[in-house]
Amino acid sequence: MSILKLAGTKRWLGWLSFVILFALVCVGLAQWQWARRLEAVAEIRTVAANWDAAPTSLDDVVPRGGTLDPEREWTPILLEGEYLLDEQVLVRNRPLSGRPGFEVLVPLQLDDGRVVIVDRGWLPTGEAQDSPDAVPGAPSGPVEVIVRLKPSEPEIAGRGAPDGQIATIHLPELAERLEQGVPGIDAGAVVTGAYGLLDEETPAPDERPVAATRPVADEGPHLSYTFQWYLFGLLGFVGYGWAIRNEHRGLRAAERGESEPPAPKPRRSGPSDGDVEDAILDRQASEINSA
Repeated sequence: MSILKLAGTKRWLGWLSFVILFALVCVGLAQWQWARRLEAVAEIRTVAANWDAAPTSLDDVVPRGGTLDPEREWTPILLEGEYLLDEQVLVRNRPLSGRPGFEVLVPLQLDDGRVVIVDRGWLPTGEAQDSPDAVPGAPSGPVEVIVRLKPSEPEIAGRGAPDGQIATIHLPELAERLEQGVPGIDAGAVVTGAYGLLDEETPAPDERPVAATRPVADEGPHLSYTFQWYLFGLLGFVGYGWAIRNEHRGLRAAERGESEPPAPKPRRSGPSDGDVEDAILDRQASEINSA
């Protein structure tokens, strides 16, 4: 039987189908890793382009009623207004360097009536309760702040939080709370296209939460994982070819009435039996001569 006829049998066609399916899965996983790498590279470029830029105005980056362009994320903007101190909330489950904690959000009402959500920084979980031991207050009265813009986070269905805390920075939900619960805030006044990570504020308080730091420029292991998945897919075909070749050789040997060559015996390390016997005879002869 030729190897092509063997490959056309039902059993080997089944194995080939399995190998092809395995290879397709590997290619899909490789493409997913490649997409993750492209996202990481795009984020690194965005940070490099915007982090150290000169502060600009909110309208230059987020037009009224618009959303933040992903390429303008981390852009510094200058805001003037007053913090709504009574509307402070804490965002749960925000680890930093392996420590659990919270982020502190305080709405900032601008001079034109709009409200921007400002993330003033991170605080660790308290020693005896599921909240910070103390929350440094935002400055009262008119302030001038520089923030870096971030997009709204997705809503987490079914995730609750105690009073004064939220599970995610979902800006439409925060806007609804403020517009319905705070007199003087008109519908549509809360900016939902972006929120700001606090960089500087004037006047500066004596204490403030831990400020956000510049993201590390690390694209992760996605490139190596991409090549690994492609290699795994290729190895599936190599294994298939090796297996069918071995079976074909066995069938050919059986057709000719030949037995497959025995597996080679493992090589013995150290002296052979003959060497040991010669050493014993030499020692005995030496003992006789010395007697």
